[in-house]
Amino acid sequence: MKVTVFGIGYVGLVQAAVLASVGHDVMCVDVDEKKVENLKKGIIPIYEPGLTPMVVENFEAGHLKFTTDAKEGVAHGDIQFIAVGTPPDEDGSADLQYVLAVAGSIAEFMTSPKVVVDKSTVPVGTAKKVADHMQRILDKRGANIKFDVASNPEFLKEGAAVNDCLKPDRIVVGTDNEKVKKMMRELYGPFNRNHDRIIFMDIPSAELTKYAANCMLATKISFMNEISNLAELLGADVEAVRQGIGSDTRIGFQFIYPGCGYGGSCFPKDVQALVRTAHGVNYRPELLEAVESVNYRQKEKMFGYISKYFNGDLKGKTIALWGLSFKPKTDDMREASSRVLMEALWKAGATVQAYDPEAMDEAQRIYGDNDNLKLMGTKEACLQGADLLAICTEWSQFRAPDFDYIATKLSNKVIVDGRNLYDPALLKDKGFVYYAIGRGESVKQG
Repeated sequence: MKVTVFGIGYVGLVQAAVLASVGHDVMCVDVDEKKVENLKKGIIPIYEPGLTPMVVENFEAGHLKFTTDAKEGVAHGDIQFIAVGTPPDEDGSADLQYVLAVAGSIAEFMTSPKVVVDKSTVPVGTAKKVADHMQRILDKRGANIKFDVASNPEFLKEGAAVNDCLKPDRIVVGTDNEKVKKMMRELYGPFNRNHDRIIFMDIPSAELTKYAANCMLATKISFMNEISNLAELLGADVEAVRQGIGSDTRIGFQFIYPGCGYGGSCFPKDVQALVRTAHGVNYRPELLEAVESVNYRQKEKMFGYISKYFNGDLKGKTIALWGLSFKPKTDDMREASSRVLMEALWKAGATVQAYDPEAMDEAQRIYGDNDNLKLMGTKEACLQGADLLAICTEWSQFRAPDFDYIATKLSNKVIVDGRNLYDPALLKDKGFVYYAIGRGESVKQG
C-alpha cells in the first residue's frame, strides 16, 4: 500500500519504518530540511533500539522515502498519517496547530480520494476539526473530492517502540466507514496474523482511549509514589509493599515501581491535556489533578534529600549524577526528573557532574555551555571529586556498581537513589548513607 506519514518525530519515524519493513511503500514528510537530509544519509535523530538499521535498510531498498515537499507527499499516499507533535499549550491543553496545518496541506494538494489518519495524540473531537478544516479548504478550491478521517492512536513505549509496532498488543482504529476498516485491515495485516488485534470503535472513543491508557499508567505510578511517601514516614519499606500488592493478579507488577517521578513526552502532557479537556466540559477530574500534583512533588524529593544531608547549604558542592534521560533505552529528556534536580541544584549553588549512556548530546543541546554542568565520559569519571552520588535513571549499567570504588572517589559516602536500585542493608554494611524512595528512615544511616 502507498502510505504517507507527516511528521518524522518519534511516532512518525518508527511507524513509517515498521510499515516499510513489511513491504508498504512509505513516504515521510517533514518541514525540517536538515532532519530529512540526515535521514537520507542514515543519521537518525532519536535513539531507539533497532530503529537505525530498519530505517537504513528500507531507505536503501526504496520502501522508505523522505521529503520536505508536502505536495509530493499528498500525491504519494492513499493513506495519509498525521503524526506531528501536539505540545501543551499555555493552559496545558493540546496545541493542534501542527495537526491542522498538515490537514490543510492535504486538502490543498489532494487530487484524489484520501484516508486521513490521526496518529498524533489528540483530544476528543479532533477528527471532526480536521474534517471540517479540510472541507473548508476543498470548498474554497471548488474541489469535490471525497476523503475520510480516522483515528489510530499509537501505544508505543520509548525504548521498545519498534517491537511494540511489530508486535502490538492492540491496534485501535476509530471509524464508522466500512471502506476505511477494510483499508486499515489490509495495512495492518502483517501485524495481525496470530490473532485479531484490531479493535474498531467510534472516533471519539478511539481518541479518548489513548488518553485513558496513559492516564491510567500515570495514575498507578503516582499512587505508588504516594504510598512510598507514607512508607517513609511510617518506617515501612515500600519495596516489600510493592511485592505484597503486585502479587495480586488484579493489580500486577507493572507500573508500581516508586521513584522520583514520571517524565517523557507522553504521560505529563497527556494527563494535563485530559484535565483541560474535562474542564472544557465543566467537569473537575480530581483524581487526574492529584496524579499530576503528586508527580510534580515527587520530582522534588531528590533535591530535598540532598539539601537535608548538607543542612541546606549546597554552595560549592559537586553532585555526581547518573542518568539524564527520563527512562532507560532512550535519549529523551523531556520532563525528565534529572532536569528538575539539576536546575534546583544549580539554583542552590551546586555543580553537577553527569553521565548517561545515550542522553549526553541531548543534555548538551538543552543546556549548552552551562558552567555548572560537566558532562563526563563514563559513570566512574562522574565520581571524581564529587560530594555525593545521585541516580535519576535506572539504566542497567548502574544496577551493580563497585561500591568500594565509589566510596574511594566520593568526598562523602552518600547515595541518593531516585529509582531504588540497591539493597539498603548492603549499603548500610558498607558504611554508606543511602537515601531511597519510601524505604523507611532506617536506611538513611551510615
